[in-house]
Amino acid sequence: MTTRYAQSGDALGTFLGHPKGLFMLFFAEMWERFSYYGMRALLIFYLTQHWLFSDGESGVIYGAYTALVYITPVLGGYLADRYLGQRKAVLFGAVLLTFGHFLMGFEGDGGQGSAALNLFWLALSFIIVGSGFLKANISVMVGQLYELTDKRRDGAYTIFYMGINLGAMMGALLCGYVGQKYSWSYGFGLAGIGMLVGLIVFAVGKPWLLGRGEAPDPARLARRHAGIRFEWLIYAVSFVAVAAVWAMIQYQDMVGWLLAISGAVLIAYVLFVAITRLTPHERDRIFAATYLMIGSILFWALFEQAGSSLNLYTDRYVDRAGVPASMFQSINSIYIITLGPVFAALWTWLAKRGREPSTAAKFGLATIQLGAGFLVLVTGATMGGEGAKTAVLFIFLIYLLHTTGELCLSPVGLSAMNRLSPAQMTSLIMGAWFFASAAGNFTSGLIAAATGSERASSAGAAQQVVLDVYSQVGWIAMAVGVAMLVIAPLITRLMHLDTLRDDSLAGEEEAGEAQAAGIHPATRQS
Repeated sequence: MTTRYAQSGDALGTFLGHPKGLFMLFFAEMWERFSYYGMRALLIFYLTQHWLFSDGESGVIYGAYTALVYITPVLGGYLADRYLGQRKAVLFGAVLLTFGHFLMGFEGDGGQGSAALNLFWLALSFIIVGSGFLKANISVMVGQLYELTDKRRDGAYTIFYMGINLGAMMGALLCGYVGQKYSWSYGFGLAGIGMLVGLIVFAVGKPWLLGRGEAPDPARLARRHAGIRFEWLIYAVSFVAVAAVWAMIQYQDMVGWLLAISGAVLIAYVLFVAITRLTPHERDRIFAATYLMIGSILFWALFEQAGSSLNLYTDRYVDRAGVPASMFQSINSIYIITLGPVFAALWTWLAKRGREPSTAAKFGLATIQLGAGFLVLVTGATMGGEGAKTAVLFIFLIYLLHTTGELCLSPVGLSAMNRLSPAQMTSLIMGAWFFASAAGNFTSGLIAAATGSERASSAGAAQQVVLDVYSQVGWIAMAVGVAMLVIAPLITRLMHLDTLRDDSLAGEEEAGEAQAAGIHPATRQS
């Protein structure tokens, strides 16, 4: 039987066996990631060398910023689900991001007494709010191009993930080089140009979306309140949110409390909906998705040392042969571009033989490899003796192990969130997935602050502080990863993968499940 997705997909044809919309989203996200990772490669150096924050302060600011970048998709996903639809949310987010990245180009005189520091906080605020509208929703749109049981889904997310990393690689190499060799303004300005290109690609590529991601109730968006269209009221409130974030990013403790309180509310709401409004199998899948989210927090807390403490370590303690440290941020992306197709083929090859690890098992494997990466770096650094420069080989090795871990977790997690969540909660669950990343990123800032050189009396002692922290977190990650492998079969059973059905086939079965559970289908709304 031909599904409605396949029928609509044939209207504009396919490319390499996938809807053309996938490749439009690929390029739009590629340029957005170019701007984000190009700026991120420079950020920790900008904080320590231009604004003259200490290592500890810079680590916490960096963690708070990246946390907010990942927490705002919860609200952006909600607004897209209920009002805007994913397409308009992504488009508006891209506009805010473009403005924010260009604002980063105004560097002023430097130092914390500079008036231009307020423009820096404002630039971060536009990027944070813009990411909230774009990040979760563009990932959701990838899934909307396929049926739930379409075997191309995981491959599509892997292709999409490679676009993310192609942009990240180019951004770190080009923006990093220009920013550290010439000026901060040129590096950040180049990131802004990349974001503008991404905005244009998405706007022009609307026909390839085949009507996916449109507003659930266009009439509601057009309705006027106090003479203003409801859609424009949402945009206006978003600019108020920029002002709120501008205040918050300057007081990082507020971000920690926001994460704690909103995290508790979000988990409680998701579980409340799962228990009271969903069928038994849908409820179990939400429980499994929640476990995966929690499991990802430790991963991102350690993985995101790359942009902060590991970036500074590379700059200060590694024999780089004169290569700017920011450019080493591209190694992870280069590995993903190289190994992404290998992993996609590996999962397919193992699946045909009934030996593919479950999603939960892949999360355990990812965490083990993450810990191993830190332990390899510590081993390599101690081989040269106290105070000696670390051979650059070990930077390539830590990124290799972290990348293979990432390929076991991140694209798999994106696909799992989309697959395990009911249609009416898709963007909310995807936003919750990014919320877990936010918690991990904020924790990452605290870990980075613990490696700060201001606590040491010499360069050799400062290097040892970093290595001691890396050794501790490496062993913790290894132990947690083993525990995740042990309980993986239980989580897999909660997913009920054998009962997943495409939208076109699921209506009668869902109604039967709801009736058996005493739930009327009309009440199952987010």
